[in-house]
Amino acid sequence: MSVAEPPRERITVRTLADKKARGRPIAMLTAYDYPTALILDRAGVDAILVGDSLGMVVLGYENTLSVTMEEMLHHCKAVARGARFAHLVGDMPFLSYQVSAAEAVRNAGRFLQEAGMHAVKLEGGRDVVPVVAAITAAGIPVMGHIGLTPQSIHRLGGWKVQGKSAAAARQLLDEARLLEDAGCYAIVLEAIPDRIAGMITQSVSIPTIGIGAGADCDGQVLVTHDLLGIYDRFTPKFVRRYAELGAAMEQAFRSFIDDVAARRFPAREHSYGMDQGELEALLGQPGSRNRKWPVVGRGRKSVE
Repeated sequence: MSVAEPPRERITVRTLADKKARGRPIAMLTAYDYPTALILDRAGVDAILVGDSLGMVVLGYENTLSVTMEEMLHHCKAVARGARFAHLVGDMPFLSYQVSAAEAVRNAGRFLQEAGMHAVKLEGGRDVVPVVAAITAAGIPVMGHIGLTPQSIHRLGGWKVQGKSAAAARQLLDEARLLEDAGCYAIVLEAIPDRIAGMITQSVSIPTIGIGAGADCDGQVLVTHDLLGIYDRFTPKFVRRYAELGAAMEQAFRSFIDDVAARRFPAREHSYGMDQGELEALLGQPGSRNRKWPVVGRGRKSVE
């Protein structure tokens, strides 16, 4: 039996804040479609992130920069149809919030108004504080994201751990406080030293959600395709694979292909029958003597 029972009420911003206050860890995973959201919801996950990681693990892009607003909204809608209890967070894609605060507010609003999300997530520290303030002022909950920010991968010089020097760690601490002051209700901490993540968690009153940030965060998030062993282009150090579904899926596909080739599938139990009288009526109908009718079977014989 699962340790965590599925929640009976919708998880909200207040629920997550209460979990931090009580020292109860927050579990968040990604989803990009209806069936995954449905299963995550049944499992009792606290929050579902419709991440722009879908660009890599679902759409096959090299990174997250190519993901568009329309793609994000499309997948968010599917997730919203599948989740009844989880708190839903939509990832704002590259250039959806960097151009201007006004455009950021409009785009953030679409996640709630059109796609059924409860909040949005955006990346950045000090540089996005005015945008966070504008979005939250419009009544839209914002989850922050600092440390390794994939949308800034070219500026960061690759997928590298952040905050390893004293100066960089101090900057992360400052940015976390600034994001809280700007109105963020939670912050994702990605790929930073565990000691620094713990210090940030203690220094802010809002929940921190770690991904590659150690065990001292208020919660943890992973990309579901990494957790399940479906996405195998690369696996970050911080990922624990709870299953190897990619290999299992490939074997299932191979078995199907082999069965079709050997005519083992479909078998009789996978096929629909026809009333014998109706079949005889078909074969014996007027004019049937002058035409050939196929007989069901692999021999492909015919009758006149």
